[in-house]
Amino acid sequence: MLDAVRAAREALATEHIIQPRQRGEREALRVLLTTRQGAVLASTAAINQLKALIVSAPEDLRAELRRLKRPAQITRCSGLRARPAHDIEHRMTARALRSTAQRIQALQTEAKELEGEILELVRQRAPDLLDLLGVGPITVAQILVSWSHPARFRSEAAFAAFAGVAPIPVSSGLTNRHRLNRSGDRQLNRALYTIMMIRMRLDPTTKAYVARRISEGKSSRDAQRCLKRAICRQLFRTLERRAPKSL
Repeated sequence: MLDAVRAAREALATEHIIQPRQRGEREALRVLLTTRQGAVLASTAAINQLKALIVSAPEDLRAELRRLKRPAQITRCSGLRARPAHDIEHRMTARALRSTAQRIQALQTEAKELEGEILELVRQRAPDLLDLLGVGPITVAQILVSWSHPARFRSEAAFAAFAGVAPIPVSSGLTNRHRLNRSGDRQLNRALYTIMMIRMRLDPTTKAYVARRISEGKSSRDAQRCLKRAICRQLFRTLERRAPKSL
C-alpha cells in the first residue's frame, strides 16, 4: 500500500522534477544504442543456437568443434563446406552451422560499427565522462540519453530519483533502514550498476569505501546502494559543471 501511494505521488510530481528530453543528437544516440542492443541480443541468441547445433551434430563434426573455444568455433563453422561423400544429416548440419556462424559474425560486426559511431558522438559531447573510472562509451551514451541537457533536472536528488538510486525508507518500529529503489529509468540504473561493478573490482578507493560501509553495520547490498548513489552524484555534477554541447 505504501509503495502504491509513493508511486502515485512520484507520478504526479514528475512534471515538476524534470523537463522533457530534447531530440537532435540525443535522439541520434538513443537510436544507435537501441539498434546496437538489438544486434547484441540477436548475436547472443544465434550463439545459443550454434551451441545447440554443435551438441546435436554428428559425432565426427561434434568432436572437431567441441574442442575449440567460442571464437574459433564461430570461425571454423563459418567456413564449413559439405562434401558429397557425407550423408544428408552431416551436410545439412554443416549448412546450418555455417549459416548460423555467418549470422553471428555479421551481427558482431554491426554491433562494433555502431559502438564506433556511439564513441565518436560521445567524444564530441562529453569527453570528461570517458575519463572517469569504469565509464565506457556505451554507459556514457546511456547517461547522456537519460540526462539529455543541462538543467533538465532541478537537482542532483531529482536525477538520483529518476535513475532509481534514491533510497526508499522502510523503517518499522525501532528499525531504521532503506531498501533499493526498483523504479526509475532502468537503462540508466543498469549503466550505474555497470560502473559500480567495475570500480568495486578495480578501484582500491571504492573497495575501501564499501568495506567501511559494511564495517558500519550495513549489508553488502546496502553498501552497494550507497555506492551507486555516490556515483550518480559524481556523474550529475560532472554533467552540469562541464555540460556538453546541447543535445
